[in-house]
Amino acid sequence: MHRLLLICGFFLAFWSAQAAAQIRIKDIADIEGVRENQLVGYGLVVGLNGTGDRLMNAIFTRQSLIGMLERLGVNTMDQAQNLSTKNIAAVMVTAEFPAFARNGNRIDVTVSSLGDATDLMGGTLMVTPLLGADGEVYAVAQGAISTGAISARGAAQKVTRGVPTTGRIPNGATVEREVPFALGNLQILHLGLRNPDLTTAERMANVVNLTLGEHLANVTDPHTVAVDLHGRDVVATLARIENLHVEPDQAATVVVDESTGTIVMGADVRISTVAIAQGNLTIRVTETPQVSQPGAFSGGQTVVVPRTDIQVNDQSNRKLGVLQSGTTLQEVVSALNSLGIGPRDMITILEAIKSAGALQADLVVH
Repeated sequence: MHRLLLICGFFLAFWSAQAAAQIRIKDIADIEGVRENQLVGYGLVVGLNGTGDRLMNAIFTRQSLIGMLERLGVNTMDQAQNLSTKNIAAVMVTAEFPAFARNGNRIDVTVSSLGDATDLMGGTLMVTPLLGADGEVYAVAQGAISTGAISARGAAQKVTRGVPTTGRIPNGATVEREVPFALGNLQILHLGLRNPDLTTAERMANVVNLTLGEHLANVTDPHTVAVDLHGRDVVATLARIENLHVEPDQAATVVVDESTGTIVMGADVRISTVAIAQGNLTIRVTETPQVSQPGAFSGGQTVVVPRTDIQVNDQSNRKLGVLQSGTTLQEVVSALNSLGIGPRDMITILEAIKSAGALQADLVVH
């Protein structure tokens, strides 16, 4: 009985580990043709508390203000040079137009200052058409702006938290035009992997074929799996496919961000046998000027005498470390840490190992 419990516990742990490694297809692949689109527009924000654009500097803001007032029946052309309000700002309005958005749906918009406005808090965006890449108006935005930032200024100091010149309007735009896409009429469904990989694509095609009971899915390239849906309910079949689980594979990659000293390594990174020694030559020069004071009535002058101290540290106490062939990620990190190597020096070592041909992974440096 005890042995049976141990065997059951082993298989349960193994199954749990396998299930944890598997990901839903909807989380690693997109349906080609089902996508978001970017919208952009130019508008005016009013109601600012003296934190808007200076009209003498932002000519486009003044021209926009004059044009808006004329459309509302207010003629200001004769006094255009005398406009001096600071309660208005020119802004760019952007939004993500989701797939299958319908007329009347509401979407969020982001508002960003164009001129020298210092704070958009409390402002209201006037009616702004949002255009797509084809120049057509797909939504219209308007509403009160929320920046989530704090800005306080005194006579000698200023405190700012966040970015007060950028804000959002939740549900601030109304969809006026739809992007036509008939999902139910698709005959060939293309699933695009977000991280292209031939092994993952093959696994995804196999699990789709196994679930549907027919050979309908084929791998066309490392990025795309084509599924033949002729004679099937497209929506119902897609709902089954996107909830299937696949264990994604990935190439061995080391990503390095030199600006921040960040290093990210994949689990399959391996290193061939290589010896590593790391040390920096450090020369420290210290200047300690001293004052030479002559005796009384000696006729001498007080002078500053330089005193220079030079120290050289070649870090000769550093040792040579050997990484054996097939070394894993855990062993790489442990070995480099044992040498007392920090992130910055580790980046240089990884680049040198790659140059030596011992790093069996792609090295991506940003």
